Amino acid sequence: MGIFIHIHLIAAIAWIGGSVFMFVLGVSLRDKEKQKQVYPHIGPIFGYFEVVSIVILLITGTVMITNDGLLSQLFTSDHSLVIDTLRKKLWIVLVIVIATVIHFIIAFKTNNVERTKLQNIISRGSSLLIFFLNLFVLHYAIVIRSILG
Repeated sequence: MGIFIHIHLIAAIAWIGGSVFMFVLGVSLRDKEKQKQVYPHIGPIFGYFEVVSIVILLITGTVMITNDGLLSQLFTSDHSLVIDTLRKKLWIVLVIVIATVIHFIIAFKTNNVERTKLQNIISRGSSLLIFFLNLFVLHYAIVIRSILG
């Protein structure tokens, strides 16, 4: 595993920490004028930062799964605790990636443009979903790490 766990952890800190920051920013910035001043500047920077973080997470996660010999076990009927936990984590990661793509498409398409009500609902809903699912991924990551030692 070596260096990949360290890179994975740094990317996870960036991904989850950024998610928490944007969640708090979104909740605390209720004034529409302040939102119009802040989001067009911070949004694209945050977006690129998060894309890099999630790509690093996906690459290092895949390398660690492969190096630990777990990749082939994912596609068997094995029901060990580590494999079942890893499967749950990976399904949640898939949902997060899909929600992230949807959110980024809306965010970049509507940067400096007024969003429709539907775009607002989908964008905020996907952000909220990503935020909460990150907590489950973190939980499963801790469980897997404790099992593997």
